[in-house]
Amino acid sequence: MSAPAAPYPYADGYNADLLERIPPSAGLVLDIGCGTGALGFQFKQRNPRARVFGVEGDARAAMVAAGRLDGVITGDIETLALPDSFTGAVDCLVYGDVLEHLRDPWALLRRHAALLSANGVLLVSLPNVEHWSFAARLLQGGWHYEESGLFDRTHLRWFSRDSAGRALAEAGYVPLDSVGRVFEAERGRRFIAAITPALAALGVDPESYARRALPLQYVWRATRTAPARLQIFSTMLAPVGGVSHVRVVEPMQALAAAPGVTARLTNLRDLPRPAPGVPHILILHRPALLGEAGLATLRAVIAAGYLVVCEFDDHPDYIPILQHPEMHNFRAVHAVQTTTPMLAEVLGRANPEIAVFPNAVSVLPVPRNFADPAHLTLFFGGINREADWPDFMPALNEVAAVAGDRLRFVVVHDRGFFDALASPHKRFHPMLDYPDYLARLAEAEISFMPLGDTVFNRCKSDLKFIEAAARRVAALASETVYGNIITDGRDGAVFRDRYELRTILLRMIETPSLPRRLAEQARALVAGRRMLAEQIPPRLAWYRDLWARRAALHAALIARIPAFADLPPPGEDVSSPSS
Repeated sequence: MSAPAAPYPYADGYNADLLERIPPSAGLVLDIGCGTGALGFQFKQRNPRARVFGVEGDARAAMVAAGRLDGVITGDIETLALPDSFTGAVDCLVYGDVLEHLRDPWALLRRHAALLSANGVLLVSLPNVEHWSFAARLLQGGWHYEESGLFDRTHLRWFSRDSAGRALAEAGYVPLDSVGRVFEAERGRRFIAAITPALAALGVDPESYARRALPLQYVWRATRTAPARLQIFSTMLAPVGGVSHVRVVEPMQALAAAPGVTARLTNLRDLPRPAPGVPHILILHRPALLGEAGLATLRAVIAAGYLVVCEFDDHPDYIPILQHPEMHNFRAVHAVQTTTPMLAEVLGRANPEIAVFPNAVSVLPVPRNFADPAHLTLFFGGINREADWPDFMPALNEVAAVAGDRLRFVVVHDRGFFDALASPHKRFHPMLDYPDYLARLAEAEISFMPLGDTVFNRCKSDLKFIEAAARRVAALASETVYGNIITDGRDGAVFRDRYELRTILLRMIETPSLPRRLAEQARALVAGRRMLAEQIPPRLAWYRDLWARRAALHAALIARIPAFADLPPPGEDVSSPSS
């Protein structure tokens, strides 16, 4: 997948707030007024299986979009007849800054309602006629049309937040929510402060006016019928090594894009009061619920009406703090979610209600490595791998001596590994935040993934493989863990000892097309099997099923923790949470 540049001066950006609200699992997306296809191109990196079609009136923009999307229809959307195959099949219908340009946007909205699938979502981005710059220009006598933006000369209609919501409802949709896109907030607040005396004289509250006047645009989300609601809140440990992003941040963002679902991060102190009649799930990310204090924490959130899930992705028997004789992480919650079948077996001994959601990537970015066939870069970025690599260092150093500048090294975090490398062609980075870590990985061609064969390591996930594969980086990996996903010689290279490592790495240097071929196949594997987009429906189905079975789950919880016998099942007695 490539991203061709526009061959003429045409806006080639995309609205990030629209992108975040396209349900990741949408199978068919129709982007009305798609421009050069930038929005659809970004979405296809999140869901490579999705079919994204565009409608565009400008033939030059449509030509660029055709190289990015699955199809582009050119013409006037108000008179254009769309294919019958779209009727009732579109999972997300997008109008990105389009309706304000139309002669009769209300008629088009009504007509296009038939395109949406049963659970389809309508997304609309509109300029805000109440924006402070309108008032500023009128007061200063500086009104004039411009080539683009809020004062675009082709705007035929104007909307406020409220009028846009009414338009959607009158067209037969159920408006769900809207988000204001605020730019130049300080300039706006200075203007509002300057006219505050006039606002007071008119009986207009300045803060209320600011809420209406600061957004430049609104992004609305609507459906044909009201969706079933669900609230999911999750705690999160401080980000370390990407685990928090992959296990919490990205899944919660993806879940929030589903219609009717509220999903966001919180802490126990600020845990919201559950909405009456709405299923509410609390996910505790890698907690340490020990002794009476741990039980008190769980008692408070269960008493508040939450169904509680523990998220955990390591073997607890090898984590010292969890060796406390009264560790309640798994027994004192309603359910557990983890990453691998082996961990599910371990954790299931304490709680049989368990689901496995393998680590998955949220985005399949455009590759940017293999630019120079004369050089390969080997990446190593491991936390707590100090016992896993020493046996292999002699082989790495042998190959480094033979390869010279043809093999370069990038090491993140592990200073001992970096110092042991007998090569001048190496770079070291201390602990990086997750985006920077992924950026350094994406610049490499080979990712070195050693794991010693221990019980603890066997329960680890294959996260490093899928991170590398998504960025077209070839895996050079131990058999432990990675042998379960890599087909050796097809989508990665598996070594069992230092001699195999030496042989494989020399072959890669002598034949640079080999690591590229392995990396391409690995990327295809991730695109087909390990995208977060594919996990959202089963995750939501599991959470809804837990809620449907909450009485039985709560009875099983009380059988494990008799001290909770006085607590009602989730949803029966909602009170303010406390810790």
